[in-house]
Amino acid sequence: MVDVPPFCRLSDEGLALFVRLTPKSARDAIEGAVKTADGRSHLKARVRAVPENGKANAALEKLLAKEFGVPPTSVSVTGGATARLKTVEIRGVPKELLTHLGTIFAHQ
Repeated sequence: MVDVPPFCRLSDEGLALFVRLTPKSARDAIEGAVKTADGRSHLKARVRAVPENGKANAALEKLLAKEFGVPPTSVSVTGGATARLKTVEIRGVPKELLTHLGTIFAHQ
């Protein structure tokens, strides 16, 4: 059994990730876990897109879809659309998504 990191939550439909997004970066990347000042954990991600008209959110969805090997339609920002801290839902088999999350961190 794979442990559930503090920056995610399992559901019947898949996985919810709590993400700290940095737009206008030099590259698109997932950089690991980070804790905020209030003690909450988030997955740190960067995208090249600007935070205008949902472009950064769309780039984040595309990045996560690629990293998790799921169709882009399976990933959606469900909270924090205009904030740096976001909730992203990834639809799929929860245990498979968690296992894949572990492989993402293994390659960093």
